[in-house]
Amino acid sequence: MSTVRARVWRFKIEKGKAGAEAVQAVEIGQGPLPVSLAAMVNINALACDLRKTVDQRVRDHEIKLLLSYIVGNQGKGPLGVECPALDSSAGHIKRFVSECTGLGVMSAASQALFDWTPKTDGLGSFDNYATLPGKSAGAYAKTGVRPDLLYDLAAGPVAGEARGRRRDAKEMLPPGKGTPEQKQRLTKLAQWSVDHGDHAYFMSWVWLGVGGVYVDIFLPNGSAALTGLKTGWIDEPGDDARPWQFRVPRPDPRRAESPEPEGDLVIAAPLPEFSGEGVATRAAISRVAPAAEAAMDRAFSREEHQLGTLAGVPVRGRWIRGDVLGVARHEVLLGVLGERIEVDRRAQRERLATLATDRLDTFLDGRLLTVVRPVDDPPPTWDRISAELLEQP
Repeated sequence: MSTVRARVWRFKIEKGKAGAEAVQAVEIGQGPLPVSLAAMVNINALACDLRKTVDQRVRDHEIKLLLSYIVGNQGKGPLGVECPALDSSAGHIKRFVSECTGLGVMSAASQALFDWTPKTDGLGSFDNYATLPGKSAGAYAKTGVRPDLLYDLAAGPVAGEARGRRRDAKEMLPPGKGTPEQKQRLTKLAQWSVDHGDHAYFMSWVWLGVGGVYVDIFLPNGSAALTGLKTGWIDEPGDDARPWQFRVPRPDPRRAESPEPEGDLVIAAPLPEFSGEGVATRAAISRVAPAAEAAMDRAFSREEHQLGTLAGVPVRGRWIRGDVLGVARHEVLLGVLGERIEVDRRAQRERLATLATDRLDTFLDGRLLTVVRPVDDPPPTWDRISAELLEQP
């Protein structure tokens, strides 16, 4: 399992009559955080509008691109980046790789950071959607801030905001109290949360550089959905006596806020309009399930090769090599299940949080299975894959 160097902040919002007025952030600490490359690939394979036709060729090519620039590590080493190739690439390729890495690290890091509990009446704790149906009006704003992911948890929905950037600096985690860009984004998210009934959310800011992948993670203080933060991986505690504070500027009421440009983020999340009631939020999320299941049905029917069965359910898919830049270092097994199965999500999180070198890098979310392996290693048998996925703690 690879690691990223993570720095975690806890922040609180001071509210006034007009909404968010100030933000105060305190560094909890930093250290090497285990991340699963399989989890990173998994979320990016679904980062599209599932209501539309998902072109298998495009999906496979995007996965090839990501695996070509981002290099995993079977030991305890850092997640690597092919910086010379990335710096030689066109700007839109740089942005694509950086943003996909940002989205993937946010999702993968959440497995190691939180002890989330899945809903008991439907969607699991890591079912996440980059696009909610447009007809789900009455839950989220169509303009302004649009978080990238929505995690449907038993404690309530949690919005996730991801950023990914190439950084050429000796200190990959910006020293001091964050960057102006992070401050600006926290300001917008703070007001978004207040406008949406103190909606739970967190933000990650990923940096890609010669030394590997680094991430700043900002967690709101007091959120029930973000309790149980695991800190055993921290090797440099933060300084509580030096908080990072700033005021939230008030928007000009004469200027209507327009939608954020589609080009700002490769992965956008056009979420529906807010109604002010939590019931509407749940209803909006619940309407995603049929679209997701229909997309998985179509993906399953298009796959011709059956890999095996998992808990009696057929799994179809193929191995995809990250060879866009030449010789591949990794390949990923992308499998689609015929239907959902019950898995021990807590056991999966504990497995992903370890740095054992003798384990496969596997991830199962809903009906999408990903397994990443170095091309120099012998391909794992299906029996081994299924045994590790279904093992009990």
